[in-house]
Amino acid sequence: MSDEKLVGIVLVSHSAQVAASVAELARGLAGSGTAVPLAPAGGTEGGGLGTSSELIAAAAASVDRGAGVAVLTDLGSAVLTVKALLAEGDELPAGTRLVDAPFVEGAVAAVVTASTGADLDAVEAAAMEAYTYRKV
Repeated sequence: MSDEKLVGIVLVSHSAQVAASVAELARGLAGSGTAVPLAPAGGTEGGGLGTSSELIAAAAASVDRGAGVAVLTDLGSAVLTVKALLAEGDELPAGTRLVDAPFVEGAVAAVVTASTGADLDAVEAAAMEAYTYRKV
């Protein structure tokens, strides 16, 4: 592991497959830059649909490199679960932040930005900016 402090990214989805696929897509589109600490946290411990505070906390701990952790979520209870973990205060690494961004586009923007060594504020801003991406 590098001594470089990088922003870690956690992708929280109700589906393990969706979280893993978005992580793979974001990593692939980030290209050959610095490998960003990135972890999917999808579904429940039993492999079902839903969210798991334990899986989210473990994913956040696994990507923490001392520069903060950006957490992107897909829907409703994923957001609520992350908010509850943040409110508890001791379940997630210091500097963990829930980022309000579209799940797929925000994840790609966050990973690309984090791969440049950007700080948590810049990673969050890039992910949030994905709301403005026009498709037509």
